[in-house]
Amino acid sequence: MTTVNSAGDVVAFLTQQHEQIKSLFAQVESRRGEQRQEAFTSLRRLLAVHETAEEEVVHPKARSAVEGGEHIVDARLKEENEAKKMLSQLEGLDVDSPEFDEMIRTFKADVVAHAEAEEREEFSRLEAQLDDDQLQRMRRAAELAESTAPTRPHAGVESRSANMVAGPFAAMLDRARDVITGKH
Repeated sequence: MTTVNSAGDVVAFLTQQHEQIKSLFAQVESRRGEQRQEAFTSLRRLLAVHETAEEEVVHPKARSAVEGGEHIVDARLKEENEAKKMLSQLEGLDVDSPEFDEMIRTFKADVVAHAEAEEREEFSRLEAQLDDDQLQRMRRAAELAESTAPTRPHAGVESRSANMVAGPFAAMLDRARDVITGKH
């Protein structure tokens, strides 16, 4: 499962997912073998759909509604692109290898810093600028985006337009690959 189901607006929804991501990192770090692979697969999937929702719903709104939104979003998109590259590298490693251990620690630190920056610079400002109804509609849009999002990282696809063009095809391929490999 890749979404957190609870009442609330887009900020509460995505912030809860940030907490779920942190929990999955802890599981990856504390497990070995098949359990570690399962935790990493869950983490990878959640990160992929979560970032798609932010790229399609949150970032475009922050660009237009938040003072300094262009700079804030550009910084987050740069971080997301780097994270997607690192996540792709992690996918190619044995989860029990020393290389994976080293890279997952760095990756976790980067992802947590990214999430904290989103919450501080983007989410809080959206809450201040938008009314409850707008934030509720954004949550529904984020949930919809996640339901059709790719389940693997695709570096270079960090905008609404890129997600709209490449996303459906990538999602179809990712979901087929997940079924074939049993990693879904």
